[in-house]
Amino acid sequence: MIDGFIALYIFMLAAFTGYEVIGRVPTILHTPLMSGSNFVHGIVLVGAMVALGRADTTLELVIGFLGVALGAGNAVGGYVVTERMLEMFKSSKPAGGPAAGKKH
Repeated sequence: MIDGFIALYIFMLAAFTGYEVIGRVPTILHTPLMSGSNFVHGIVLVGAMVALGRADTTLELVIGFLGVALGAGNAVGGYVVTERMLEMFKSSKPAGGPAAGKKH
């Protein structure tokens, strides 16, 4: 019983801390921060796979499978969003400008 309250307390503390930290990030640092968080999502996915591998009951298997599926979707989606954000910073002009390659 006490272990459940400690786990809930740690979860609530982590959620509050994460909200406060992310809420204060300047816009210019959002893309690098997303790349770093994608790395963390990969670690979460590995943890979910370990939990699924150690599952014994049907309920544990279902929860583990959901954890792996949602973790994989979260990691992949984060990389897709980061890639789209980085595409916005690329120039639509050809390298060297419109006069590149022309001799006068």
